[in-house]
Amino acid sequence: MQEVDLVALDAALAAGAPVIDVREADEYARGHVPGVRLIPLGELVARIDEVPAAPTVYVICAMGGRSAHGASLLGAAGINAVNVAGGTDAWISSGRAVESGA
Repeated sequence: MQEVDLVALDAALAAGAPVIDVREADEYARGHVPGVRLIPLGELVARIDEVPAAPTVYVICAMGGRSAHGASLLGAAGINAVNVAGGTDAWISSGRAVESGA
């Protein structure tokens, strides 16, 4: 499984790449990377048809553990998925823009 840092995620977001946040809805509502789509890890397989078709899909969670699992699940389904190291916690700690709410 591939993993990228926040600099690579910045570039991917600027290029319009899809990002899936696999945290729970309450975590997402407290703060998330602007423009990312919420599909909780426990629902990912059932909602796989909601994952945008793209050359690469980026997967993020709080710190990187759940997103690594999510990226593996997507990879098993034939989707090129990349884990975001450090997750949303690192994103927020870095001072990057954050959205809140559903």
